[in-house]
Amino acid sequence: MLINNNEYFEILESIKSQIYAAQYKAVLGANVEMLTLYWNIGKVIIENIKWGNKFVENLSRDIKEDFPKAKGYSVRNLTYMRKFATEYPDIEILQHPVAKLPWRNNITLMDKVKDRKKRNWYIQKNIENGWNNVVLTHQIELGLYERQAIAEKVSNFEKTLPSPQSELAKETMKDPYIFDFVEANENKIEREIENELVNNIANFLLELGSGFAFVGNQYHIEVGEQDFYIDLLFYHLNLRCFVVIELKNTAFKPEYTGQLNFYLSAVDNMLRKEGDNSSIGLLLCKEKNNIIAEYALQEINRPIGVSEYKLVETLPSELENALPSVEDIEKRIKAKYEIEGDDT
Repeated sequence: MLINNNEYFEILESIKSQIYAAQYKAVLGANVEMLTLYWNIGKVIIENIKWGNKFVENLSRDIKEDFPKAKGYSVRNLTYMRKFATEYPDIEILQHPVAKLPWRNNITLMDKVKDRKKRNWYIQKNIENGWNNVVLTHQIELGLYERQAIAEKVSNFEKTLPSPQSELAKETMKDPYIFDFVEANENKIEREIENELVNNIANFLLELGSGFAFVGNQYHIEVGEQDFYIDLLFYHLNLRCFVVIELKNTAFKPEYTGQLNFYLSAVDNMLRKEGDNSSIGLLLCKEKNNIIAEYALQEINRPIGVSEYKLVETLPSELENALPSVEDIEKRIKAKYEIEGDDT
């Protein structure tokens, strides 16, 4: 029997020694130590897979016997450790970006993102934004990479903004934006959509991306003794500028850019302070023709981007119970998300 094999017990003792050492360091909050441990265990499993499926089952049982309070050593999780070491072979795991992510996030990335370039993009965005696993899953399922990294975005940022702000501004854009938290209704008017966005501000900010700070909606400005109201006004902490968002529940029309260009001029003259960069406009339409939008922006002298937005009637079934509530997201934004290895 494998359980009585001396070589097996030597392997088991080696793993147990690594667990003891890693547990001590994990007390100090070293997530990277836990991931390094998991990677090393995965390598051991790969090197001894000759024992067959019972090998992992025996490891799981015997580790639990010696570490009854430890979590993370189920057969399923040990199998993920093997996959982890397979996915990232012959690397200095301590130096790899995945070492900065919680274990659950790494599992999600291994399961849901097979393309390495695409996965590396999500890893970097996860690090930048501090997503927990629920939010990471949400972003993957709603195709953030396709909507932000490789989408054909329409803007005049390269012409109207200096580098590197033009590149950063374009990186913040998505096409389309997905407001899955707003109830889809063909008869819904712009103000109703706007109000739902504001009422669900945590979800709205999550979709806009990191750096956006909400200033107000129907923001009042007075020009030439006349009153005007900006749909949504934000300040972007990384771009160091105001962002004016106009929402249109119709297909794109060239005249929309003139209105937004006017608002940007007013915001720059009235609200922009020393140290702020030129304000940026984002026109969100129900649909758009890229060629028409590009023509409309050619003679506009203020930075404007044009994107579509979608109201999703039904979510993928796997997300229905996974998406966080507004209250949950608000709590997670305020608190540092930390996860220890557990039985997965």
